[in-house]
Amino acid sequence: MSYSESRGEVAAYIKERSDIVEIIGEHVNLKRTGVRYLGLCPFHDEKTPSFSVHSGQQFFYCFGCGKSGDVFSFMMEYHHLDFPSAVKALAERYQIELPERKKTRKQLEQDHRRKKMYELNRKTAVVYQSYLNDSPRGDLARSYLEKRGISSSLQKRYQLGFAPSPDVAGWNFLGGKLDAAEKKLAVESGLLVKKEKGGTYDRFRGRIIFPVIDLRGRVAGFGGRTIIDEKAKYINSPESLVYHKGRMLFGLYHQRDEIRKSGRAVLVEGNFDLLSLVEKGFGHVAAPLGTALTREQIRLLKPMAKEVVLLFDGDSAGIKAALRTVPLFLAEQVNGRVAVLPDRHDPDTYIREFGREELVNLVENSETLPEFAVSWLVDEYGLSLGGKGRIVEELKPLMAAASSSLQRSVMAGHFAEILGVEPEVLLEKRPPVVMRERESVAFQSENEIGQKPLKPLDIPLKSLVNHMVLYPGHFPVLRDAGLEAVLEGTVAEVICLQLAILCQNGLTTLQPEDLLTALPDGEERTLVAEILKHANQVKPGEDTFQDETDELQAFLAWLRRVRLEKESDTIVARLLDAQKNNDFNEMKVLLERKTRIDAELKG
Repeated sequence: MSYSESRGEVAAYIKERSDIVEIIGEHVNLKRTGVRYLGLCPFHDEKTPSFSVHSGQQFFYCFGCGKSGDVFSFMMEYHHLDFPSAVKALAERYQIELPERKKTRKQLEQDHRRKKMYELNRKTAVVYQSYLNDSPRGDLARSYLEKRGISSSLQKRYQLGFAPSPDVAGWNFLGGKLDAAEKKLAVESGLLVKKEKGGTYDRFRGRIIFPVIDLRGRVAGFGGRTIIDEKAKYINSPESLVYHKGRMLFGLYHQRDEIRKSGRAVLVEGNFDLLSLVEKGFGHVAAPLGTALTREQIRLLKPMAKEVVLLFDGDSAGIKAALRTVPLFLAEQVNGRVAVLPDRHDPDTYIREFGREELVNLVENSETLPEFAVSWLVDEYGLSLGGKGRIVEELKPLMAAASSSLQRSVMAGHFAEILGVEPEVLLEKRPPVVMRERESVAFQSENEIGQKPLKPLDIPLKSLVNHMVLYPGHFPVLRDAGLEAVLEGTVAEVICLQLAILCQNGLTTLQPEDLLTALPDGEERTLVAEILKHANQVKPGEDTFQDETDELQAFLAWLRRVRLEKESDTIVARLLDAQKNNDFNEMKVLLERKTRIDAELKG
């Protein structure tokens, strides 16, 4: 049907038309319990059902992992779509016409070509799959797959096929099955290659075919592995309207549920490595498409996995490939790890010889990427004076790639201890908030400052207290943002209270010295004195921020995030109570609030 109101109204209409139980039930085995449905959560691994779907209120909530939302939220989370794509997918399902912005003729033509290219790829995959499974001439390929231990069921699941060699099926095997328009598109997509003297030939001739499926289940491109004497063992589709190898991962579409449930993705180099591991029951795997790992590929994994393990051969090429990924993982704030296989082993040979459990142990004992990098560099250069210098120069760009100041600070401290250098040496520039000269000395251990059983100040709080002391005029706005709550029970709580008293007494132009004078002798006064002492030793240009206003804004954003996270935790506790009491109206209100908070935290 047509529904040509605004897109916002259409989204609301689609939500009304959608059956959330039907949508989720296609992926989760739901059982009715009163007015709601229960099943095993698709977003984390569990044995007791805690995933609740309410048909009347049209929302879902998992009491195990906290995932929640409406039908759009489920589509976005499960299928890794953005909101417009989720709306479009449901609109297509329920035959609801979406209002479109007027496109240019060129855009419309490109959309049409893209749609046709997906359809051509689907048809091509069927042709190759049929040749592998049904043609007597596919015996060679079937025998090869059997030797590699790939079962027929896994072949069908991954839609594996076979492109025959020219001496068996001629140079125009695929082209002979396409009409003129499809041939033209096949040349554009790279399925067919033009001959110099006219005509075309099949790019993937004589190869096992691996269709590359995107996260929407569409065949975007192909990989081919030769089983005859070819120079290039593997080849892939060239870049096209629908195939971008740096933005896709082989096997991710098929293995995404197992990756999501395990919370970990293991990346292997080859397609056969992946299939061999899946065949042996090791399913949380994916593979780059013959290229170095990219940030876009890491972003694909980010919503599914808390950590990504690179399973590499132990040769120098594999190690260097792992090292090149360190900045990418740091920039994306994804926990990257490395598991190095023994000499003369790849994932396929390792799991065949040692079994699944040994591979699980190898992955469990993997090193974080930064630790792996330092260990390798120490082995490579040694810890002589010259060696340390080379290691520091290698580590600097890796440290600079980290997008989190806390991440940089922790790594700098850890690696500096290993190398016997000052943390500042490892930093290209001062990271925001965390690393400052005045902080490194001002905050001693709790035993050095005093004997009260107070909570220690973690790194962000240390930086925040420094700012509060050095710029007391900012105290009122920090207090309004929730400063007192985060400092409660810490050594800085008395300092915070004293600043509040000074503000109440009408000191509108507070100076750090006013705070120092007002505090009685004791650990708090000593702490403030130390902060002021070391602040005076900071040289011009050493601060990360251009001025204290930039720093203030950073702290206000951090305090806001802390407040939202605390509120989210409170809502989860209230949701548990509401669920016990079968108060679905309260659950709906709380879920809507939690969805808004989650959106704010992501933003």
